[in-house]
Parts: sequence; structure tokens; C-alpha cells
Amino acid sequence: MKYILILLFSGFLANAQIKTTSLDLMPWPQKIEMKSGTFTLDKNFKVNIKGQPDTRIFEAATHFLRRLDGRTGLFLEQGFVTKENEFPTASLQINCAKAGKTGLYEDESYQLEIQSTGITINATSDLGAIHALETVLQLLQNNESSFYFPMVSITDFPRFTWRGLMIDAARHFQPVDVIKRNLDAMAAVKMNVFHWHLVDDQGWRIEMKKHPRFTELASDGDYYTQEEIKDIVKYADQRGIMVIPEIDVPGHATAILTAYPEIGSKVVNSNANSLENKTQTSTIASYSLERNSGIFTPTLDPSNPRTYELLSEIFDEVCPLFSGRYFHIGGDENEGKDWDANPKIQAFMKKNKLANNHELQTYFTMQLIPMLKKHQKELMGWEEIMTNNMSKEAVIHSWRGPNEGLLSGQSLVIAAKNGYKTVLSNGYYIDLMQSVADHYLNDPIAKSTVLTSEERARILGGEAVMWSELVTPLTIDSRIWPRTAAIAERLWSDAAITDLSSLRKRLKTVSFRLEELGITHLKNKDVILRNISNNQKTEVLEDFSKICEPLKIYTRNSGGTEYKVYSPLTLFADACTPDAEDAVAFEAAVNQYLENKSPENQNRVTDFLKKWIEINSKLIALSSNAPLIQPILPLSKNISEASQQLLLKIEKKQAVNTAVLCDLIEQCNSKKYADVELAVYSSLKKLL
Repeated sequence: MKYILILLFSGFLANAQIKTTSLDLMPWPQKIEMKSGTFTLDKNFKVNIKGQPDTRIFEAATHFLRRLDGRTGLFLEQGFVTKENEFPTASLQINCAKAGKTGLYEDESYQLEIQSTGITINATSDLGAIHALETVLQLLQNNESSFYFPMVSITDFPRFTWRGLMIDAARHFQPVDVIKRNLDAMAAVKMNVFHWHLVDDQGWRIEMKKHPRFTELASDGDYYTQEEIKDIVKYADQRGIMVIPEIDVPGHATAILTAYPEIGSKVVNSNANSLENKTQTSTIASYSLERNSGIFTPTLDPSNPRTYELLSEIFDEVCPLFSGRYFHIGGDENEGKDWDANPKIQAFMKKNKLANNHELQTYFTMQLIPMLKKHQKELMGWEEIMTNNMSKEAVIHSWRGPNEGLLSGQSLVIAAKNGYKTVLSNGYYIDLMQSVADHYLNDPIAKSTVLTSEERARILGGEAVMWSELVTPLTIDSRIWPRTAAIAERLWSDAAITDLSSLRKRLKTVSFRLEELGITHLKNKDVILRNISNNQKTEVLEDFSKICEPLKIYTRNSGGTEYKVYSPLTLFADACTPDAEDAVAFEAAVNQYLENKSPENQNRVTDFLKKWIEINSKLIALSSNAPLIQPILPLSKNISEASQQLLLKIEKKQAVNTAVLCDLIEQCNSKKYADVELAVYSSLKKLL
């Protein structure tokens, strides 16, 4: 009898799993129970809110109605949700116990019940209710004649309290509309921290009333007014998102020193060689905005009292613009070369018994803590600020990993063990153009990690990072989305949710739905391809982009052409994205073929090969009136010639020289053309 019950229970679970596979929820809920039946939508669908919520839930509910109406075209009768308990018999009832506070450790949980007669959302705070509304939208289904919601019971809450996205607006300025549409997208996948990188070597992006020299000399005219910043902070708060500003110091300081060179560390020696005067004097160095990418030496002078006076004045003006609890001071990649060469700084270190540059930087950082405390802010910095004498009040942002010669997440674990609150970004650098799998399977707390419960609690979560050296407002969305949605799921959902096939299926729907929020990752690709084709048909370029990916891990900006802040980012590499669609499909086809060489499986492989041969011919023809296509022709030629030989081998039409075929496939691994790589190389090798 016991075994019969087990079998029945297993059958129930299997049936539930089959049903849930049709859903495109992201992030995946903590607990979901599918039921039989549906709730069918009509124009009389209304929303009612009860409890003591923040006013933002009324705006969120109104926005929900407009998005729902846009998808269904039902001409819903309810236009706006404006007050509590306005429609007691409404189809969707939202119950909020309290107004949630935007920030960490707030209750973001919710319970969602969809029955044939109506929908109920119960949440402790309005933040949870806002998350629930996104889930409801993701549950929307349709048949040939109607829209409906499946009957379901969901209990949901985030695994981590910090689920962030950083956008760098310093290297390439990102206008207000870019920031706002990405905040909308963040809210759609239940992210709650926006980290705004506002100052770096390439620009200062904050209007300063007391110190206008920053924007006059160090912004190229691209900056946010204080009113725009306040507006964005409010916009984020309405979506339950905390905004954290970053002003990077003491390194990455070229923009600051362009405006105020007197607080720089660089020493310029002036020699007077006249007969009357043979003396050597020190003068203040001059600085100018950096136009390249990379790590540069300009560094603030920690021995100069004016440095701290100016920073205090900056914080006094900037901190009140942001309502959040945290302020990011950077602190990364300071090589200390100018400190080493400055006799005054070396004397200061000796006087204060500072043994090395790490201790000097700690001294510097510690001076900033009371400046920020004055405004009820906690200091946060990249992991380089973590030294033996660093205050435990600081939040450590872990970013270095294998690319920097360290174990993945090593500094995160060290920070937690040493008593620091910490956030993971190593493995979430979306500007590196790595696959969604690389990010999705990167967990803030790996299974092998041994931590106490107190140490685990110090790991706040993670943050996707979008450095902007190689993006503009035209392309930034395509670098952030949809991969960041996968990171959002890793930070929200249970650690056991790791099925890549399920993720990729759901991402297709999520990617499409992001368009209704203004995200341009899909449509702007066609803008770039039209530019490349010289306004000719773009279909063949689109097809070729499905097997090409941008060079990864900063190799695009190494050797050959060096990108500057004003270089064109409207080329073929800018239209390509990680996880090239046909490359993923081709890999699956190859694996299936190698397992079973049936005629059907063989055809799936050879259809791709024939397609790539045809693409090459079409690209050659198109290039006669499109010079920007020329750089990709060598790649197209490589894949075409390799495909021709593989066709002969697979279809056994004639003997193939294995050495020649190997060489042709190796040519498909070239990374010296058009800043892209053929993403099918590894799959081609399997066919040898």
C-alpha cells in the first residue's frame, strides 16, 4: 500500500511539473501549485486595494492595467486605481498590511491565489504586492479567442535581499530615458537595487551647485541635473528600487582632478637651469579627461587636507539627492604609482606609520565614513577597500575572480568570514559578453561553501554589472537584457532552480515582454544592421548574426583598433549578442546527431551547413554596395568552406581530406575579424 501511495504522489508531482512547463515565470517562485481551471478576462476586469499601503501601489496597479490592456486589447473599463477599497467586488483584490520601505531587509513576500471567480494578492507590504502584479502579468495565457489566467496558488519571497544592477554612466553617458526604462525592466524581474556609477576617468555626471567646475571641465556637457537625479530616485522608489550612487575614489579620479588638479598626487618637477638659478621646484600637475578604456594613474592625494574638504563638500551636496542607505565610493584598481613617486606622500606615510599603499588607502577610506554617516549613509566599496584595519561598517563589493587570478567568489567568502556585509558581482559582469549559463550557474553561495549562519547572513546577494566602455544608449539594452533576467532569478529563486533548458525557453518570452517597457534590445539591432547594409535588405545579416558573438572578456578592445569614448559602436559586433540563437540550436542538433545518426537528425545538421554556404554568397553580393560588410566576409568564407567539406563528409558524396577539413574548422576559430567570433566552432569540431 505504501508503494502505491508513493507512486500516486509521484504521478501527481509529474503532472504538476508538466503543467508548470507551460509557464514563463521569471524569477521562478519559491512555491507554486497548479490547479484545474482558468480565470477568463473581460473588459469588466477591475483592481481593488485594501490595507495601509504606500501610494506607489496605486500607481503600480494602474500601470498593471495599462500593460494588461495593451496585451489583450480588451478596452478595460477601469482607467486608474486612485483610492483604497474603490471597487470591493473587483476581480483582483490586493491586500497590503503596511507601506514598505524601499531598501534592504524589507518584507517582499506575497501570496497569489487565482481561482475561476477572481484573483487575490496578500502581501505584508506593498513591495510584495508590486512583485505579485508582475507575476500575474507573466501568467497571462491565451487561446484563439480569449485571454485567461490559469488557476494557481503561489507563495513567493526572495532568497537574497540585494538583487542589483549597476549601470556605468561615466564612460558613456546614459540619458534619463535609458535609466528609466531599465528601472522598469528591473522591477519586472523583481530586482531592487540600482547602482549608478556616476564618476570615473572619462566623466563627472552630477550637477554641482557649489562646484560647477566639475560639469564645466569634466563632463563634455553630459550630466544629470539635480532635479533629474531626484526624479530618477523617485521613479525607482515607486518601483521598490533603492538607488545607490557611486563616486569612484581615490583612483579612477581623472574627472575629479581635471576640475581640481591641486588635490592630485602626481608630482611635476620644474628645473630652472639658468646661470643665476639652478633650482628644482614642484608644480601642480594638469589633468584632462581620459578618452580611452583601461586603468589609469591619476589618484587623489590622501595627505592633502584639501582633498577631504572637497570630498566632504561633495558628499554634503550629493547625499541628500539619494534616499537610500548606501553610498559607493569605488576604491578599486588604485595602482598607487603617483603615491610612490610623491615625496610628500611618502613622508606622510612614514609619519603616520603606514607601511604600504593598502594601509594608506585604508586611512583615506576611513576618513570618508564620518562624512557619509553625517547623512545617514553607509560606505560601500569594491573589494580592494577590505584590509585588516578597514571598518566592519563598510559593505564589501566582491568583483575579482579567475580573470584577475583569484578563485571565483573568494573575496566574498573572506569578507563574510571577516565580519563584513558583502555583495557578489564576480560572475555577473554582463559587459564581458559571456553566455547566460555562465551567469545563471554562478551562485552567491556555492554548495561547497562552508559558512556559519551568521556568515551566510552577511552575504546580501548579488549585482549584475554593466560597464559602458563599449556601449551607447543605442546598444546598452542589448548588453543588459535578457541575461540580467537570469541573474535576477539566481538572486530571487531557490538555489535548486538551475535547469538551463527551462531558463532559455522562458527567457524568449521575457525578452519579448521587455519591449512593452521600452527596452530596445530587439528593435535597435535592426537599426544597426540597416546601417551596415547601407539600407539594403538585412535578412542575411540577421541570419549571420545568429552564429556570431562579440569578442569576450575585453578582448574586443585589445590589439588592432583601440576604442575611445567617441569611437563608433554601430558595427556588426554591436548587433551581435551572447548566446547566438542558431549556435545554441546547432549545438543541440549536433549532439542529437552524434547520439543517433538517423536521416532526420542528419538533415537537422546539414540544413545548417547549407544555410551558411548560402549566407556567404548573399553577403558577398550585398557587400558590393555596403563597405561595412567587408570586415565580416572572411568569417563568412571560413564557415562556408568548412560547411562544404562537412557536407561531403556527412553525406558521404566523396572522400574528404581530414587534415584539410581540420584546418578549415580551425579557421572558424579566428577572432581577428570584425570584433566577433563564430559561436559554432566547438560544435563543428565535434563533427570531425
